[in-house]
Amino acid sequence: MPTTLPRLIKTRACLPASHSRRGEPREMGALTQLVAVVVLVAGPAWTSNLHRCYEEQELSKVAHRKLASHYPQPPEPRGAVAHDSPFACPLDLYMPWDLKERSLSPWRYVSKPMKDHYPSTYVEAQCLCSGCIMIKNQGTPELSHDYNSVPLTQTRVFLKRERCTDEQKYYLKPVSVVVTVGCTCARPHLV
Repeated sequence: MPTTLPRLIKTRACLPASHSRRGEPREMGALTQLVAVVVLVAGPAWTSNLHRCYEEQELSKVAHRKLASHYPQPPEPRGAVAHDSPFACPLDLYMPWDLKERSLSPWRYVSKPMKDHYPSTYVEAQCLCSGCIMIKNQGTPELSHDYNSVPLTQTRVFLKRERCTDEQKYYLKPVSVVVTVGCTCARPHLV
């Protein structure tokens, strides 16, 4: 036994890569060739599902299904207003209990439309003050520009409706959008 093991190891080590362990020449079998051809031909078909074309009436249903399964969306905050409605820094309303209003850098939620996207509207935070609200000795709030009110952002994925090459149907393209989710105080940038 001790003499055959080294000879077997030596024999296997000397075989070229085109030979099997038994020393027989390897041939690329018909099955292996068939599998290679199928992968080369069917590969684009598997990836074409990314740009599958849909009728306009089925887009909404497909978009909601894809968003739920691949790109979960955060819950939308309540109380959003139109994005073009007027606003001011709420110094006189500073004491409410809601975090977005009692923050040193308060914000409000605005509803933003996005044409040809799913979802077609989303809610974004809008900073209400350029500086930060500071409480002075008497307990009165005062706007201070020693600090800046800066947005906190998050990247979200939306599905954009794009025309297919036939100009009749549409496909859904994932796009990243930076969304403001709140505001905070920061020292100003010193250049």
